[in-house]
Amino acid sequence: MKEVEIYTDGACSGNPGDGGWGAILIYKGTEKILSGYEKNTTNNRMELRAAIEGLKALKEPCRVKLYSDSAYLINSFNEGWIDNWKRNGWTRGDKKEELKNQDLWKELERLTNVHSVDFIKVKGHSDNEYNNRCDKLATGEILKMKEKGD
Repeated sequence: MKEVEIYTDGACSGNPGDGGWGAILIYKGTEKILSGYEKNTTNNRMELRAAIEGLKALKEPCRVKLYSDSAYLINSFNEGWIDNWKRNGWTRGDKKEELKNQDLWKELERLTNVHSVDFIKVKGHSDNEYNNRCDKLATGEILKMKEKGD
């Protein structure tokens, strides 16, 4: 399996509000940069969208180190939350509260069954070059849309 690093970040202007996401894929020193925009979304959705789009860009099953500053994303996999949600019919806690962002969690869970993914937490807005670049991609998408008047 090819080994790929993916750095991701999401941003939102208002929560909910205009959102952007960014991802940088690195394979053998070559970078692929992805970003996008969504209206009326949340920061958590953009964090998940960045990870999804990064994984979807892979053309074959890969061994992936996925870096994010989102504890919501990282802990969901590393602490086994997603397994509990799935086992409980995509609900939280006492099985009465429907899981937010269920559509994205299902897609992300499907992608982690295609690829071997290690989720790694990085400190946001710190000294991690790739995390900072992903933040600029995400916020840049929001600014582009605001400039267009969308």
